[in-house]
Amino acid sequence: MIETADVIEFFDRCAPTWDAEMVRHDMVIEKILDNGGIRAGITVLDVACGTGVLFGDYLSRGVKSVIGVDISPEMAKRAAQKFPVPQIQVICGDIEKIMFDNPFDAVMVYNAFPHFPEPDRLIQKLALFTRAGGRLTVAHGMSRSKIDSRHHGPARKVSNGLMSEIQLQKIFEPYFEVDIVISDDEMYQVSGVRKV
Repeated sequence: MIETADVIEFFDRCAPTWDAEMVRHDMVIEKILDNGGIRAGITVLDVACGTGVLFGDYLSRGVKSVIGVDISPEMAKRAAQKFPVPQIQVICGDIEKIMFDNPFDAVMVYNAFPHFPEPDRLIQKLALFTRAGGRLTVAHGMSRSKIDSRHHGPARKVSNGLMSEIQLQKIFEPYFEVDIVISDDEMYQVSGVRKV
């Protein structure tokens, strides 16, 4: 079982070198964002935003606003420092214990899903944060096998492994019309539109 304190400690420790060690494939990210409905004028909730690795991408697409949430104080601090702009707000906290006044047009969980101990509970909570007709996306910028391989090292204690895209689709389906299911050599993505 993943312990919250272990997740915080792990990512606080990783934060100083996170950006330098990050592997980024721009074409894959563009596809993930396209599939995730990230476009001008929308509101975005970035769950487990880390150091804000997608913030620049959101801004370049002209989103109205972004709220990034991360449970690691060090990750959240770096995200806020990198993007001190009015469109972006960073909150340090547990996404499953936070409430928002209004639902979002798009909710994104990028490169973070295996670190949540109870995927069913997380998706149920994120459904509350997604407006009717809005979109939830869970994605990784590499294959499922590569993610699992990376998480067998130091991250083993804070990762459940990445479930199959079909399993995740089934968790989505009570709340979302799933229209994107991808798991290939380049990426992993499940995305759907919130049911009315």
